[in-house]
Amino acid sequence: MRYHFIPIRLAETKKAWMNEKFAPDLLESKPEIVECVMEQLDHMEENLRRAKKGDLKVSIHRMEMERIRYVLSSYLRCRLMKIEKFFPHILEKEKTRHEGEPSSLSPEEFAFAKEYMANTETYLKNVALRHMPPNLQKVDFLRSVPKPDLDSYVFLRVKERQENIMVEPETDEQRDYVIDLEEGSQHLIRYKTIAPLVASGAVQLI
Repeated sequence: MRYHFIPIRLAETKKAWMNEKFAPDLLESKPEIVECVMEQLDHMEENLRRAKKGDLKVSIHRMEMERIRYVLSSYLRCRLMKIEKFFPHILEKEKTRHEGEPSSLSPEEFAFAKEYMANTETYLKNVALRHMPPNLQKVDFLRSVPKPDLDSYVFLRVKERQENIMVEPETDEQRDYVIDLEEGSQHLIRYKTIAPLVASGAVQLI
């Protein structure tokens, strides 16, 4: 049995998982990676069903499959938690997204976010809002639900050297300054400063 194709997609899945886990906002959707890994898992399962029972390789490959499933399920859970936490801002971003700009939601996630928002609004109306004066029976989710904190700090490892990265000051007494990020170096830096580099794959959150 050969599984030479699995580590390639697993590496991409782990990268997407780590970035999603440590980024404060919802990152670009990666449905092609999810679908590919699920297909590979199905293929591995099919191969293992045909393998000889008691073969040590079978146990090793099953352990590898469990590891892959854990990474994939953790990645998807992390995204769902962010959607539930920031749903109005995520949907607003999707609504104002320019043509050709990558979406942060897969079609399934988009449907889930819309349904979650509708269910939340219905629940609030039935439980609380209908008991309030008419002028207070509407809720502005964009104002009442916190936004992702893009000013939070993240650890990162540089995959590709970057020059002239503009860093905003932390206090009024400081000024903007420029830094270079050397390949292989690690940094603690404000997320919004390097968000485009996360999207491009130039840096990896750790």
